[in-house]
Amino acid sequence: MEKNTMIQKPRPFSTTFFSTQELSLSVVQGLAITLGTLFIYQFAFQNYSSELITRTMVFTSLITANVFLTLANRSFYYSIVTTIRYKNDLVLGIIGVTIVLTATFIYYPPLSGFFNFTSLTLSQLAVASLTGFISVIWFEVYKMYKRRETIR
Repeated sequence: MEKNTMIQKPRPFSTTFFSTQELSLSVVQGLAITLGTLFIYQFAFQNYSSELITRTMVFTSLITANVFLTLANRSFYYSIVTTIRYKNDLVLGIIGVTIVLTATFIYYPPLSGFFNFTSLTLSQLAVASLTGFISVIWFEVYKMYKRRETIR
């Protein structure tokens, strides 16, 4: 439970579980990730012209975006820096397993061949991961604005 939970007004019984604002925000987050994915697709195809590299970079970008989306959406008010300190070993465990599985899918030849992936260079991995990160991290700026607005 977040620190500010008890100072928020209770949700009326007549409202749905998700508000229109929360659903709209989720749609915008999805669109931002879609734009990041389309960007990495175009970037990979134009710079490497390989279907395997393009597929692997898009996959890496999507996985990275989902990892950061998990961290960013732990709170719609507090920052990732604050929420990472929340005690929840399961979240960190799942993120760790996700990273290990992703690396295995990309760099272990039997699995990379099965998924039609190829090994990425460090720069390709960095660009794909950075794109996934950027497609989600804008939400932290939104939350910072929301916190400042509340303080006023």
